[in-house]
Amino acid sequence: MSETRKLHDFLLSKAEQMTEEWYDKLDKSDPSGVYSSTDPLEIEKLKGQNFAFHENAFRILIEEESEVMNRMESWILETTSDPQLVSTPIEFIIREFMRTRNVYFDFIKEFVDENKESMTIESTLHYYELIIKITDQAIVWYTHERNRHLREKLRIQKDVINELSAPVIALSDQTALLPIIGELDADRARILLENTLEQCVAKGISSLYIDLSGVGLMDTMVAQQLFGLIQSLELIGVGTTLSGIRPEIALTAIQLGISFDNVRITSRLSQAIQQAY
Repeated sequence: MSETRKLHDFLLSKAEQMTEEWYDKLDKSDPSGVYSSTDPLEIEKLKGQNFAFHENAFRILIEEESEVMNRMESWILETTSDPQLVSTPIEFIIREFMRTRNVYFDFIKEFVDENKESMTIESTLHYYELIIKITDQAIVWYTHERNRHLREKLRIQKDVINELSAPVIALSDQTALLPIIGELDADRARILLENTLEQCVAKGISSLYIDLSGVGLMDTMVAQQLFGLIQSLELIGVGTTLSGIRPEIALTAIQLGISFDNVRITSRLSQAIQQAY
């Protein structure tokens, strides 16, 4: 049996001990995250994740790096989507990666001490370098995948917030109000267009009041999308009335050459509704 295989088997035989010692020395006073959990099921799952990392990491000694990273992928995808780990600050998780690596160093030293006759300085350094390499790559990959997962989660939450922040409120059987509040960016303007058209069709709306008095900022791209909404509403038979247009928004529209020919405009929403009724 090769020396490298012997080291792999030695480390793997110590993996359970490593996990128990790692957990015993874990800082359980963290103010948030999975490491401070007292739930027995969460603790066992955490230990299982730690043990599985050992199994994958030690394969760097006997397999090609690409094969090891393929095996590591499923572990990373599982842990970065774990709700308990997602709620754990990333600096705590990186700390535990580094602490785990130090545990590996201690056991490699134990193996070297037991096999002094056959070990060389070069081979010992090589083993340390492999462990550093696989743990460093795991940290980078884990951080990247966690950030990607969080960005996707934030995108979904943002879409939901945008949908809820642009409701078409029915005033009568065929009349409705769309109050727009807050800053309009490109994403929100896109969702606003899609949702407004869908809701107007679903509710059988023929007249829509769009109130812009709560809009603080609007760039040229968003202004184009907003007035594109008005044109789209016209195509499906919905007449629009704009109220609360700020001077800067009006100026932007004029600079873009947007026509208000088919749009009723009032300074205040109350004025628009009084005229209608």
